[in-house]
Amino acid sequence: MSEGLGTLLDVSDQLFDVPGEPADPERGLDAVVRRDPGAPLAVRMRPRSLDEVIGQQHLLGPGSPLRRLVEGSGAASVLLYGPPGTGKTTLASLLSQATGRRFEALSALSAGVKEVRAVIDLARKRLAVGEQTVLFIDEVHRFSKTQQDALLAAVENRIVLLVGATTENPSFSVVSPLLSRSLVLQLQSLTTDDIRAVLERAIADERGLAGEYTVTEEALDHIVRVAGGDARRALTALEASAESSLDGTVDLELVEASVDKAAVRYDRAGDQHYDVISAFIKSIRGSDVDAALHYLARMLTAGEDPRFIARRLMIHASEDVGMADPMALQTATAAAQVVQLVGLPEAKLALAQATIHLATAPKSGAVTSALAAAMSDITAGKAGAVPPHLRDGHYAGAKALGNAKGYKFPHNHRGGVVAQQYPPDEIVGTDYYEPTDHGFEREVGSRVSKLRRIIRGS
Repeated sequence: MSEGLGTLLDVSDQLFDVPGEPADPERGLDAVVRRDPGAPLAVRMRPRSLDEVIGQQHLLGPGSPLRRLVEGSGAASVLLYGPPGTGKTTLASLLSQATGRRFEALSALSAGVKEVRAVIDLARKRLAVGEQTVLFIDEVHRFSKTQQDALLAAVENRIVLLVGATTENPSFSVVSPLLSRSLVLQLQSLTTDDIRAVLERAIADERGLAGEYTVTEEALDHIVRVAGGDARRALTALEASAESSLDGTVDLELVEASVDKAAVRYDRAGDQHYDVISAFIKSIRGSDVDAALHYLARMLTAGEDPRFIARRLMIHASEDVGMADPMALQTATAAAQVVQLVGLPEAKLALAQATIHLATAPKSGAVTSALAAAMSDITAGKAGAVPPHLRDGHYAGAKALGNAKGYKFPHNHRGGVVAQQYPPDEIVGTDYYEPTDHGFEREVGSRVSKLRRIIRGS
């Protein structure tokens, strides 16, 4: 440990080089793994270089701040923000090997202001002899405001290059002065292809299963699904399954038993994808809330994209509920926003709420029928000239053409409604919207009839 910093992560964590010692490939993570082949698979398979990193390519392009920092030429403090298992600790471990730098690591769960200041004092001494210090803080969002404030001057003056890792949005969990002095880099959940690549490497690589196990496609597919974009979870599931194998084969049944989660027969690119979403929408349309929740759970468990589900709910809100419950569309739209802003797993609740709202709401297809009828007339050529009094009268010469002449401003009349022609001559008197007597549309129906009588002067 460096000068008695008892809270620095110990080498036994198998994540970083020895704190306070020069970066050295022979003393870094790879050496630790060689000394402890019994380390967890997720640790043994941690990338040894940027070229081995899977995913996050939007952050690792040539000349990017993060790549330059890892390669030892960057000078910016960064906050790595993203879901678990996306590579935050991996990137920190690569930083520990950056040429010409010392690496210190603190855990926000155990370090206090005293430990932070001790690291800064040590970094200041090193800087005096030309050595720069990278300070990694895991779970940085757990640092109190006082602890974060203690870092400000050191970060601003580049006494340390701060690398903070957090699963929470730094905009809400990191103090503004520290936020403004750091680059915020958002890591994304790994795709299914990324997770598969991570697993396939672990199966073949000497650091992993070394080709000693045969993993069936069904088993691999299931691990990918249950991982939820988390590489650590995927590797842990693979390791647990392999350890349970008696004959070197890892099949679906073994994975199900090892991860305590049954496989859902669902292919996001095949028949099951379309069959289940069809059953989901038809259950909502049929007002069977329990069946709708079943299919929602089935899709979420199988790893369906929640944005796809949210889009279908928004469409359904207008298509099959419509004006029978105008709040349905707002609920569906709000659920889509939760999916976008919050993400899984919390967004599952918003999708469930929207599903229950739409399934139990009164139904009406009048919006769909009205638009279809109007578009049918357009297709048939019923798209006559706009009546002169409705045309734009704001540009020079408009009045000479008779535009806007005779237009009656509704707000100047009792009730805000006045008799005048709005549609082209070809469709005067045509009714497209036919309200049902379901839910709120019952009230809309009586109002529409009254409005038509006034407007048409009948």
